[in-house]
Amino acid sequence: SALSFQVLLKSDAPTGDVLLDETLRHIKATEPAETVQTWIELLTGRTWNPFKLQYQLRNVRERVAKALVEKGILTTEKQNFLLFDMTTHPVSNATEKQRLVKKLQESMLERWVNDPHRMDRRTLALLVLAHSSDVLENVFASLADDKYDVAMNRTKDLLDMDPEVEAAKAKGAEMIWAVLAAFNK
Repeated sequence: SALSFQVLLKSDAPTGDVLLDETLRHIKATEPAETVQTWIELLTGRTWNPFKLQYQLRNVRERVAKALVEKGILTTEKQNFLLFDMTTHPVSNATEKQRLVKKLQESMLERWVNDPHRMDRRTLALLVLAHSSDVLENVFASLADDKYDVAMNRTKDLLDMDPEVEAAKAKGAEMIWAVLAAFNK
């Protein structure tokens, strides 16, 4: 099954991204290989398995936010919530956000291929992650009602596909379907 796919390292060449490189080192050091489900739990800090704590990434959200601040995508602000201050990271580069929104909108409308296996892999991955992060509805919110309905229906049809079946058919996108299966669990 897609949930039991083991993550095998094809290359440990550095990516230049601190979190990705740290993840590669963890995957490389793991014997036997772990499943997609286990890695998602470990890397997001959703598991407290005492035998695997060394594979958890520390402060993932904060580190991702810091990297996006350094790239000029987000900014850092302090917000006062009644009794405490909280650090927030609003978008500072609306152009980049709009580019991604437009890419997803077009993939479900003008560039719709009606077959996930012919879809651009990065776009499919972005769609799965937007869905899993509960922001997909916001992506289509600016569309006219008729286009919104088309985009949401196509997205629902796509994400309702059986990840197990689609992973078996996928050529090079098996991991995306395995991630969807893990998030749907």
